[in-house]
Amino acid sequence: MILTDQHRELQRTVRNFVEQELNPYVEEWEAAGSFPIKDVFRRLGELGLLGISKPESLGGMGLDFSYEAIFLEELGAAHCGGVPLSISVQTSMATPALARFADKVLQEEFLSAAIRGDAIASIAVSEPGAGSDVSAITTTAVADGDDYIVNGSKMWITNAPRADFFCTLVNTGGEKAHSNKSLLIIPANSPGVRVGSALHKMGMRASETAPVFFDSVRVPKRYRIGEEGSGFLLQMLQFQEERLAGAALTLKGLENCVSSTIDYVRERQAFGAPLLNNQSVHFALAEMQTEVECLRSLTYRAVEAYVNGEDVTTLASMAKLKSGRLTRTIPDQCLQYWGGMGYMEETAINRAYRDLRLTAIGGGADEVMLGIICKLMGILPSRKKQ
Repeated sequence: MILTDQHRELQRTVRNFVEQELNPYVEEWEAAGSFPIKDVFRRLGELGLLGISKPESLGGMGLDFSYEAIFLEELGAAHCGGVPLSISVQTSMATPALARFADKVLQEEFLSAAIRGDAIASIAVSEPGAGSDVSAITTTAVADGDDYIVNGSKMWITNAPRADFFCTLVNTGGEKAHSNKSLLIIPANSPGVRVGSALHKMGMRASETAPVFFDSVRVPKRYRIGEEGSGFLLQMLQFQEERLAGAALTLKGLENCVSSTIDYVRERQAFGAPLLNNQSVHFALAEMQTEVECLRSLTYRAVEAYVNGEDVTTLASMAKLKSGRLTRTIPDQCLQYWGGMGYMEETAINRAYRDLRLTAIGGGADEVMLGIICKLMGILPSRKKQ
């Protein structure tokens, strides 16, 4: 993926936004466990950053996904993970299927407002018994004339307390798990929708996360994205952008771990000399930065293939897997060099350690990525004959 002048101009815009409108307030938002999402999203909408790869006819920029990836990479330089996570839910998790497969009327009703930042979107797929195994969801949508009646619950839903609508995966009938599902847009103010209490998380504290309950919620069938029964496939396609976004989001955060650790160990004295003077330390930091560059190259390659219309299931899964691995090892190794200070919550490395840990879980756990890669390599174990 070769960056053009247009890419670099977008980088500068996002970098300025992060430095001027996010980072000065991160400490306050982390302490509060929330941020002024509507204000931040409206500002992003004014800058056109919530619709980079969305159709111009709906208020987007109409650019390809490489620009979205650059936006997400720069967004990852924020001094916390929660705010970028909430933004990426809006741009790369809850709206891709709406932009690609919904009819124009549905797009005009929901997507245009999301692009402007006037509506907060949330993706409602995971359930208490169906996190990694999406096919196991139990939320149902039963046809009733021109409507569906939705019953069930969703868990770990980012943006839920502030959401205006949920892009929701439901079972609409049939026994086959991969063909009995549909994607529905469910307005948050629909009678029977209830958002539970905010969940207390290890990290990503500035983003609000909660369970969502659907109790006989009446949803017009016209709020369905695509054909009935196509929801599993559409969500798998939507996952491709989510996983590429997840990998892109981690790049700057990982680099911040390395650079902040270099600064710290240069000043930290141990046995009469800067800790950075130890070969094992500066070699390890060089190794970490090399790993980040490898992840960047893999992510850029996957994004370029995606833009060219190729099937990127393998590459996107590999990028997601690699980012999940590095977001565990790099913050952990860096925190070790911070010693006792790294164990204090007020340090940047401590927050990165907590925030980035989600990468190996959300959007498909590492083990799910490995399963996908193995399947596409043709190396899944064969079943024993009965």
